[in-house]
Amino acid sequence: MLLVVTYSQAARTTLRNICRTHDEVVVRRLGRAALFDETELAAFLALRLREKHDEAVQIERTEPFNEFAAVPDAVREAAAAYEDRESPATPYSKFASGTDHPSAAEMKRREL
Repeated sequence: MLLVVTYSQAARTTLRNICRTHDEVVVRRLGRAALFDETELAAFLALRLREKHDEAVQIERTEPFNEFAAVPDAVREAAAAYEDRESPATPYSKFASGTDHPSAAEMKRREL
């Protein structure tokens, strides 16, 4: 998919008009941004938007996030366990202390 982000009022207005006129390429609108299908028409519309508004438009190509392929089991299990904790006010560092769950510092150092 193509992520199109706008950084000016004029660019947002043009993006909104594109989304209304070409809803077949729009996967999702997110305020000042939109996700477009990865088609030539979507690329054309995104590039046309950038030509018109130059630096007020950012275009990025996105990939689906497969948590089972990209994230170690320990991290997924820690996220599930933390969300299932008894006290919602418990910070993660206290929750993970003395368990097999990775610390926030360990996760911060490791790249996916």
